[in-house]
Amino acid sequence: MDLALLWVLLPLVTVAWGQYDDYAYSYQQYHDYSDDGWVNLNRQGFSYQCPHGEVVVAVKSIFNKKEGSDRQWNYACMPTPQSLGEPTECWWEEINRAGMEWYQTCSNNGLVAGFQSRYFESVLDREWQFYCCRYSKRCPYSCWLTTEYPGHYGEEMDMISYNYDHYMRGATTTFSSVERDRQWKFIMCRMTDYNCEFANV
Repeated sequence: MDLALLWVLLPLVTVAWGQYDDYAYSYQQYHDYSDDGWVNLNRQGFSYQCPHGEVVVAVKSIFNKKEGSDRQWNYACMPTPQSLGEPTECWWEEINRAGMEWYQTCSNNGLVAGFQSRYFESVLDREWQFYCCRYSKRCPYSCWLTTEYPGHYGEEMDMISYNYDHYMRGATTTFSSVERDRQWKFIMCRMTDYNCEFANV
């Protein structure tokens, strides 16, 4: 999506949603591909966590073949609705190894509130961990997968969740041993507005 168009529409969406409810995006502004607009440099590890009580709603990335076939990353967070309450616990999930395809959701019905990653020169890929937070005993339902991001290996990636009642719970990724890049499908779910007895849905 054209960033200029995004920044024109984002205030309108925020105002419209503000009328719908009392939440607002807390985007870290994306810079024009300079190092200070990303949470990492190429071939460097990073750890990113949303502020307390917020979850990831946008993922942006650019690919650089010359820099180890690696990507730079940026994220945006949004406060969760008051109906979910405050996070009752947060944790780092198990590591998803570099060079492999994987599928993972936050355990214990958690929502994604951050990412951690380390680059491996030997496979020209990264290992990944989700930072997850659980909200009381809320349970996910009506889950679905986004389309692939990026659309093709090596392209820019810009995923923004426009479904305000859906939350990121994890992802599934494919890895190209030729392109040395990943495509992501994010797992999005609604959350119950009441407590449920299932520990992990």
